[in-house]
Amino acid sequence: MQHPAFAAAARAVVAVGGGYALVALAVRALAALLARAGQAPSDAVVTAAMLGFPAYLCLLLWALACPSLRRLIGVLGLGCLVFGLLAWLGAKA
Repeated sequence: MQHPAFAAAARAVVAVGGGYALVALAVRALAALLARAGQAPSDAVVTAAMLGFPAYLCLLLWALACPSLRRLIGVLGLGCLVFGLLAWLGAKA
């Protein structure tokens, strides 16, 4: 059994670091997709970045309320994989 303080610290580290990575990839993917959809690239970046702030806040709130550290790591990892793939595909064209 792990110490409660360790569990809380691990959850906070995973939430902050993994959440940042997930939102950064999501912002990159959204900016690429908006630019491909016809929006000016500078406007696409600003729009995606502005949407990233409330997304990060919501993600942090959910991460700290998530019942399982394994679920948190799994969801963040899967989200990073999906948004990383979307960002890569959006930047290719």
